Amino acid sequence: MRLEIALALRYPGFTLELDETLDLAGITAVMGASGSGKSTLLRALAGLDTPQRARIVLDGALLADSAAGVNLPPHRRGVGYVFQDARLFTHRRVLGNLRFAQQRARPTNGTPAAALDEVIVALDLAPLLNRAVTGLSGGERQRVAIARALLGSPRLLLLDEPLSALDLKRKAELLPYIRALPARFGIPLIYVSHAVEEVAQLADEVLILSAGRVVARGEVHSVLERPEAEAVSGHFEAGALLDATVRASVDEFALTELDLSGQRLTLPRIDAAPGTPVRLRVRARDVAIALARVEGVSIRNQLQARVLRIDAESAGAYAEVLLELAGAPVQRLRARITRESVASLGLAAGQPLWALVKSVSFDRRELGGRDRNDG
Repeated sequence: MRLEIALALRYPGFTLELDETLDLAGITAVMGASGSGKSTLLRALAGLDTPQRARIVLDGALLADSAAGVNLPPHRRGVGYVFQDARLFTHRRVLGNLRFAQQRARPTNGTPAAALDEVIVALDLAPLLNRAVTGLSGGERQRVAIARALLGSPRLLLLDEPLSALDLKRKAELLPYIRALPARFGIPLIYVSHAVEEVAQLADEVLILSAGRVVARGEVHSVLERPEAEAVSGHFEAGALLDATVRASVDEFALTELDLSGQRLTLPRIDAAPGTPVRLRVRARDVAIALARVEGVSIRNQLQARVLRIDAESAGAYAEVLLELAGAPVQRLRARITRESVASLGLAAGQPLWALVKSVSFDRRELGGRDRNDG
């Protein structure tokens, strides 16, 4: 699905201005610090805000064209919207909220309405149907809000920081539901967040905004390696994303064994069957380098790699080494080590070596499965 966006939306002290064509498939994340224009962009796409200049075309359908005097209202755009605060009807129970959305659905360009039963199953809502909205947890409310948006027959679903008000446990519970939506319902998502960890787990493509302008755009692995991504969130640490597949469970030691481009690595046990794909983020500071495989050491994850590039601080003590892991598909890893280590090891581009990664550096909240002890 293609989304063409050319707009300028001005407020006192702030202007959102961009001209982009996005090929939407899966989940496209829009990142940026507070005030960068993320939510403003979503509101313009949904027709909730009217730009001074706009041309928005979704899959060949003209949603807005200021030059031609076209500005479709929200209910005619075929765009679903999930807000940060869910915005459910508190005078209706969960099932009442869902049925209201189903009754109000207006299929656009032949888009079939999602079946109520299918949405209930996809978001595990059956135990909640007779519950009052006011008695739901934050994560449960957002699942109902997503279901209600799906029942509106959207061609595109917009999610505006849906996890921002949730604690880590609730976020971990909701991530798998969101990740499964595009494949299950055939609807692309645009997901707004300033949390790099969420984007690392969910997104296929990323667009980064700063002060109302696009400063980076592309595939999630490459974009999250860029300095613009680190600037979005002060607590984010440099690292790399790795795609692996569950190989087996090592029950004796409560570990899960993964296949990473043909190489083996382990991490604390996760609840995922063999063959399940998982995405990991490894912090650069949790990667050490050795010129040969190390024996008699507690670090069990030792991966064959070669040096692609070394970026040394001009005056500081550290250098960042970009590595290419052996095997296919090709994946990259980053290591943050001292400049003295670079010199003493004689590191240079193209050099083969071993990357030593601690098991604990894989954050279980960012995996495709959940740890069995998390409940």
